Amino acid sequence: MSSRPEKVLGVLGGMGPAATAEFLRILARDCPARNDAQHPKIIMLSDPDVPDRSDGIMGLGEDPTEFLYKDLMQLVDFGADVLAVPCNTAHYFIDMFRNELPIPLIHIVESTVEAAKNLSADLINDPEFNLSSDDCSWLLATDGTQKSLIYPACAEQMNYHFLKPSHDQQSKIQNVVRYVKAGKMSEAIDLMVGVVSELWKERKVPVTMGCTELPLAYASSGLPERMQVSSLKALSDACIKVLYGE
Repeated sequence: MSSRPEKVLGVLGGMGPAATAEFLRILARDCPARNDAQHPKIIMLSDPDVPDRSDGIMGLGEDPTEFLYKDLMQLVDFGADVLAVPCNTAHYFIDMFRNELPIPLIHIVESTVEAAKNLSADLINDPEFNLSSDDCSWLLATDGTQKSLIYPACAEQMNYHFLKPSHDQQSKIQNVVRYVKAGKMSEAIDLMVGVVSELWKERKVPVTMGCTELPLAYASSGLPERMQVSSLKALSDACIKVLYGE
């Protein structure tokens, strides 16, 4: 059993608060620790004042870059050795200054694409799911993340591919995000079930949730757990790997 990691993890959250709380829950659940002392030291900064990232990309709101940079540097000043941000859309802006950060950033998009590629390869030979392809999955994300193309660009580097929902389906996915942020989980779950069922009628491949609100709705939907990739779980797994060297 591993001892406590030497590195201090700095987490920038609040985008949104429920997704951040779920990330920390998953991290605590999956850490290879048998007591309090073997869990990592975490410095948490929750800043819900960061302007909406999707609106920023869509030209509907304030650019959040300055807020994100300031908050991440604050975590560095607090003593973080490595950074994590449980918000996918924020990474479009973070990538603009990532190389200027004095400590490493565990990138949620890179972690999620790698997890999606691995899941597709694992499931293609499973007769229970009868998948049509081992090199792609549906990308469920905010309007801003879809427009930014941050996921397809990363996937191309890993020889992977994402399928994009239709305009109507994308509108439903964006509403799932809004419902989760508003605490309207029953509405979010119903809409999640409907849109994923539509996607699977078109092509039966996993769904990659490139927004940290979406896994909260999927987890309570009754949809098959093994047919989804959670960006929250992918980021947590990547953090554990860096912190514990496993």
